[in-house]
Amino acid sequence: MASGGQKFPPQRQERQPGQQHVMEPTPEFTSSDYTPSNKLRGKVALVTGGDSGIGRAVCHCFAQEGATVAFTYVKAQEDKDAQDTLHMLKKAKTSDAKEPMAIAADLGYDNNCKRVVDEVVNAYGRIDILINNAAEQYKSCSVEEIDEERLERVFRTNIFSYFFTVRHALKHMKQGSSIINTTSVNAYKGNKKLIEYTATKGAIVAYTRALALQLVERGIRVNGVAPGPIWTPLIPSSFSEEECAKFGSEVPMGRAGEPIEVAPCYVFLACNHCSSYITGQACLQQSKANLSSIRLITSTWPGHQSRKINGEFLEMKVTEKMDPIWTLYDTALAIFSLRSIQSYMDFIQYCTSNQLKINTITRSSHFKIAAMLCAR
Repeated sequence: MASGGQKFPPQRQERQPGQQHVMEPTPEFTSSDYTPSNKLRGKVALVTGGDSGIGRAVCHCFAQEGATVAFTYVKAQEDKDAQDTLHMLKKAKTSDAKEPMAIAADLGYDNNCKRVVDEVVNAYGRIDILINNAAEQYKSCSVEEIDEERLERVFRTNIFSYFFTVRHALKHMKQGSSIINTTSVNAYKGNKKLIEYTATKGAIVAYTRALALQLVERGIRVNGVAPGPIWTPLIPSSFSEEECAKFGSEVPMGRAGEPIEVAPCYVFLACNHCSSYITGQACLQQSKANLSSIRLITSTWPGHQSRKINGEFLEMKVTEKMDPIWTLYDTALAIFSLRSIQSYMDFIQYCTSNQLKINTITRSSHFKIAAMLCAR
């Protein structure tokens, strides 16, 4: 899809969750350029918030890849979107996959999450892939506007549900299963207008890292996807007409992304033969910080160094207080701003030649970063 020049018609929805079928243009959940290859054949996937936006695109890609798909939605407000998605999944599913399932639930409460998991297991026998994706957000100009009720509501949907769903799904997940949590670039760069939303997304990053460490011995991988500005029902239900019209224009590509441009990240992380050596990581997408000059905070020797790698500015600020470990995960935004595989190779060589050690838990990110750079 082309860069730049995109503008949306002014539009506004008065309540959350937003509705995809009334958006203009309708977010794109599929693409003729996407070629499935049975990556998830025989798998059972549960996608929360799968009726629209990124969730719908993920469900559709999973169905195309051979998975049996169940998804959740909010009753009444999302009935139309859920039925549309269910119809699309029935058309997209492969012959050996079971019929898809749509489950209405408010996932902010533990008993509802348990009911969803039980329904999926009763129908399909197990869960191989769990996508925690349900979310809501509210714009505010000041933290003083955020009352206790709203704060609890956002945290219940955006992070409590991730805990509850995993808690009940784990007993039905075996070695080789995968959990993927939807976070956001806001977790890394912040967003002054979406404070509580940003806080939950930061919590999801930490939760993903910790859960990955806890479940690695059980052979279950846990990763995240951190989308940039994506055209989903959250946008017109959160922002003003003027903000919707220019949504996404601030990123280097000059436009918002479509859900189908995010969904393949979930396919990659869910597929064992694509990402079996990746856990505790997050795939980051476009943000206005991604392609700026590279600024890496390290904990090596006191002083300040700078140099260019393949013409790209690298600035290092160092302190003398911590062990000499350069953690790639903690500098993900900087790493992804490298523009070619050669510059990445030069970066690793630079680290090695200057005795900058790479934390072993992040070694798997080499493969992911290299693959993404090769695709540029």
